Amino acid sequence: YLKISKLALAFAIIHSKPPGKSCKEYAEHLAKIVSEQDTSLASGSLWKSKVEALEAEVLRLRQELLLNKICPKFGLENRKSSASDENLLAQECANPPSYSSQLEDSGCDVSNDCSFDSLGATSDFHQSEHNLHTSKYCLEVVPPLSLCCANKEEPLTAPVQFLQRLLEIRKLSEIGDLQADLTKLEDDSFTICSSVSQLLDGLTAFYNSPKFPVSDILTEAICVLGSLIADTKLSNHVLKKCFKKLDEFQKKIIQIILNNSSINRFQALSAVSQVLVLLGRNNVLRNSLISLLLSEVHQFAEQMCQAHQIQDAYDITQYENIFYLFMILEQLLQSKTEESNVSSLQYIEEERNKFMKNLDQIILHLSDEFPLFSLYLWRVSVLLNSAQIQ
Repeated sequence: YLKISKLALAFAIIHSKPPGKSCKEYAEHLAKIVSEQDTSLASGSLWKSKVEALEAEVLRLRQELLLNKICPKFGLENRKSSASDENLLAQECANPPSYSSQLEDSGCDVSNDCSFDSLGATSDFHQSEHNLHTSKYCLEVVPPLSLCCANKEEPLTAPVQFLQRLLEIRKLSEIGDLQADLTKLEDDSFTICSSVSQLLDGLTAFYNSPKFPVSDILTEAICVLGSLIADTKLSNHVLKKCFKKLDEFQKKIIQIILNNSSINRFQALSAVSQVLVLLGRNNVLRNSLISLLLSEVHQFAEQMCQAHQIQDAYDITQYENIFYLFMILEQLLQSKTEESNVSSLQYIEEERNKFMKNLDQIILHLSDEFPLFSLYLWRVSVLLNSAQIQ
């Protein structure tokens, strides 16, 4: 193959050489052009990396400037929490129970952490309630920067540290331990939005190709994201500016769950699912997330029904992964039913109607060959109906 390629290249050079130049001269001329192109491409990628580094540095300086505007005298030495509280928080955030237990095995064991309860939901999703309490605790006592991962190459480090410090200032000012001018947040929304965007991009990059065990900085990133959404004052400001980015992040995470085809993927999918459950704690994000999940499940159910009718093959990987979407959806719908907020249901009414349309026929066609899938479809429909009745 190499000899044929060289021969073809030689013939091409001979046939295309301009008059007045020898084949050797023309070949050297072409080699010089290609070499210059390679150099310019390498130079371009180098400049691109330099620009990205400079943009990251500018964002870091803007973060520092904003914190100084909000509270010039703020420092870690002014914190009122004890060292024991800080150590306890660092231990909680670095080693949450759901991650430490579920990510040590191969993902094939169905005992203990991966066992199903009588309702069919995994214990990982029941464990998310504990993770929420951990996030609330992180909100109450945000760890100082010295407790963060010090890896400067980690893209999550800068936004996590900035948002941690912002949450800490907000909390201390609320209880009266610190004088802070939070109106400055409205004047510089770009810095906060860019930091949240950077955090979401870092999480997306990790979950596209996750490596376990999870690093401390990733655990802190999820903790900070949950605390930011749980904080009513900061959350409203962030959601107003970053809703589109958060919506795109949710769509990407859903696709990551559906299309993950690695052998031991169930550990990673369980961890990714926790992020969506965390985002769903916010009412606004929960409504949009429920709509997205209903749309994906309904689309897949129609594909399954069509494949069954014509006896065609279906994507078994997506079939296995779709149950994680079912479990996320069930948990979000259960919490919504408990709130019995009728006005918020109008937001997802369109997707609900699409989901319920022809659902009985779909379940009837699939119940014999796919009983578990049909059962989950029915359970979601029951939760949707009960929420509407309330």
